[in-house]
Amino acid sequence: MVISLAVFSQAKIPICHVPAPTRLKQLSSTKPKPTLKSYQGMKRIPAGIFAMGSHDTQGRSDEFPVHKVQVKSFWMDETEVTNAAFAMFVKATGYVTTAEKAIDWAEFSKQVPAGTPKPADSLLAPSSLVFVPTTGPVDLNDYSQWWAFKRGADWKHPEGPESSIKGRENHPVVHVSWDDAAAYARWAGKRLPTEAEWEWASRGGLKDKIYPWGDESVNTAPYKANSFQGHFPYEDQALDGYKTTTAPVKSFLANGYGLYDTAGNVWEWCSDWYRSDYYQKSPVLNPKGPSSSHDPDEPGVPKRVMRGGSFLCNDGYCSSYRSSARMKSSPDSGLQHTGFRCVKD
Repeated sequence: MVISLAVFSQAKIPICHVPAPTRLKQLSSTKPKPTLKSYQGMKRIPAGIFAMGSHDTQGRSDEFPVHKVQVKSFWMDETEVTNAAFAMFVKATGYVTTAEKAIDWAEFSKQVPAGTPKPADSLLAPSSLVFVPTTGPVDLNDYSQWWAFKRGADWKHPEGPESSIKGRENHPVVHVSWDDAAAYARWAGKRLPTEAEWEWASRGGLKDKIYPWGDESVNTAPYKANSFQGHFPYEDQALDGYKTTTAPVKSFLANGYGLYDTAGNVWEWCSDWYRSDYYQKSPVLNPKGPSSSHDPDEPGVPKRVMRGGSFLCNDGYCSSYRSSARMKSSPDSGLQHTGFRCVKD
């Protein structure tokens, strides 16, 4: 069954943002323990100083002001965490992801307009948000027209229960919440990157450029990222070779630090809480984000930062494959285009 997002909320949501329901929390008895200590598959990111924020005309208000930031050196996964790597984690720990658990209506009801009736229990079953192309042009402010809750959609079934990750072991894992990503990072002996670390690493040593590869348009061949070419959300021309789906990691050239897919493919969780005004007060040295979240678009829902854009990003919609682009969602959100990578000190 495909469940319309409109069943849960009629709230106006900012461009690119998609909330997901609060679910039953992972039992503390199954909390993963750190096991892996290697730097294999990681790249050392040098210390440095850069101008954090938007350097182009597409920047949104929360990407300003541009401000000076200094970061220490660290190690970062050269790719997004893959299905194969996440499967190792699940096998070792028995971890159950957010999307595989029932929706906790008592918690989720706090995030929707007052008086929203409780849906049938069948609609609160384990599910996750899946992209459904429209048949033609639609109001781009109404995300519910192309996102739908689908029962049985999770990291093992990206498009729903009829799909699988067989043959996609080297694709980035998706339908992972911030809670899932943080649990994996702990198990791996790593952590999620701060937003400042992520942007510094994404830029790959380039100064004040729009994208990880420079200022050349994402729509210029040869294609440099997995994104949505054509008219969003109904016509993906797939000029980059991937039609509204993830690409295997390392399908496109790495940036100057040897990192792949810091633009497009899947959104990547960062450790920071989200505040739209944080750049106005961010410290210079190794900023770690605010102590709490506030999103004026949904003030009652705490958010974490996501970076990098996804295979659904398009110049006519959100252009979030830009190095400075910010997005946010609740820590228990999981979607078809959301993944992560880890860092290590």
